[in-house]
Amino acid sequence: MFGMLDISTSALVAQRTRLDAISANLANAEVKVDPKSPTAFSERVVEFAPGDPVSGDPNGVHVAGITPRRDFRSVYAPNDPARDENGYVWYPNIDPVAQQANGMMAARAYDANLAAVEATKAMFDASLRIIA
Repeated sequence: MFGMLDISTSALVAQRTRLDAISANLANAEVKVDPKSPTAFSERVVEFAPGDPVSGDPNGVHVAGITPRRDFRSVYAPNDPARDENGYVWYPNIDPVAQQANGMMAARAYDANLAAVEATKAMFDASLRIIA
């Protein structure tokens, strides 16, 4: 039964990481960047993988990586002090609608795993009542 809690807990952690990345994407969607800089913010994409690489348990899920897309959009703004030599200002190419949809899916997956944790706890409780 403890394996069920481990599986749900790993999914909760993974979905929380996904929600954190989506929040960062939305917060930085209108921040000016230098696309030539290796540290310029761009959309973060969270990648999941099955199992737990630390314990070797094949059940559950973990975050395999958070990858920046390195995709930018330009806006012509010849009077902006952050413009490049051609008069363009660069921003991360982040679609707020897609981010919100991904956020809703991540929140629903998080809620589903919370429900699974609660169901597992109820089974523990019922088992203990039977034994006692």
